[in-house]
Amino acid sequence: MKRVILAASLILSVINGSAQQLPQFTQYMFNQYAFNPAYCGVNPSWEAVTNNRYQWLGIVDAPRTFTLSAQGPLKKENMALGGYIYTDNVGPTRRLGFQASYAYHVRLNESINLSFGLSIGFNQWMLDADKITTYDPGDFYFSNGLLKSTDMDGKFGMYLYHSDWYVGASIEQMLHNKLSFLATQTNSESYMEDHVNVHGGYTFHLGDDWDIDPSALLKIGLPAPLKFDIGVRATYKKSIWAGGGFRTNDAAYAMIGYCYKSQLKIGYSFDFTTTDLRNYSSGTHEVMLGFVFAKSKSGTQNNPSLE
Repeated sequence: MKRVILAASLILSVINGSAQQLPQFTQYMFNQYAFNPAYCGVNPSWEAVTNNRYQWLGIVDAPRTFTLSAQGPLKKENMALGGYIYTDNVGPTRRLGFQASYAYHVRLNESINLSFGLSIGFNQWMLDADKITTYDPGDFYFSNGLLKSTDMDGKFGMYLYHSDWYVGASIEQMLHNKLSFLATQTNSESYMEDHVNVHGGYTFHLGDDWDIDPSALLKIGLPAPLKFDIGVRATYKKSIWAGGGFRTNDAAYAMIGYCYKSQLKIGYSFDFTTTDLRNYSSGTHEVMLGFVFAKSKSGTQNNPSLE
């Protein structure tokens, strides 16, 4: 019973905007395009990445998230396109989304580039009222089966990068749309709050075989508390990696992965919950799968620290 009450509280807090509304990923460094459209086309190859996250094992109806993105440079120099779809399930709520992106890259000097990216798409929130037991059996709002709210959405980002480092910033849900689940609903206190991301990383080359890659991500989604994610991974011969890190007010994590011939990447991470949720949850699983296509004849500068 406690787990059911806890899950319900988490769901309601997300809908009412008092918590982070967007899904999070431990292996964010392998799919930066998912939250920053300016990453689109940073490398000279088209790439597809999928993330599957099973959060807070042991808690009833805990978040389950799936994303698929594809992006890469155009033949015309300095331009790139991308697309991103996702589904996020939390209890009786489900969120679907799609966005298409355009990015433009400016060469500042021989080794540093700056890119700007914009994404536009749609979100659909769904609330399965049949899965909710209300205090009043005749509650009007929860007697209509599957409730839906569809709205436009967008995000904008900037990305400064070098072959050994990068720093970026983006704003998500910048249209700040309100959610209206009923045609007769004229006023709503549920809305999509702006989320700001600031992230960066560096690659230290230790001889010919080893690379050390620290990275960090700051997520701002007021009025929710700030979340700061910092981690590091060690890569051997650009093929096998292992690492770990922590996320404030959430979890510590460990991750491993393998890259085959610089084309196929697979990674796994496990989050060890550090909040009071550890009394109810054994942790979080996440799987990442990526595929790099043939390199474009032209395009933007390669950034080995992101591979």
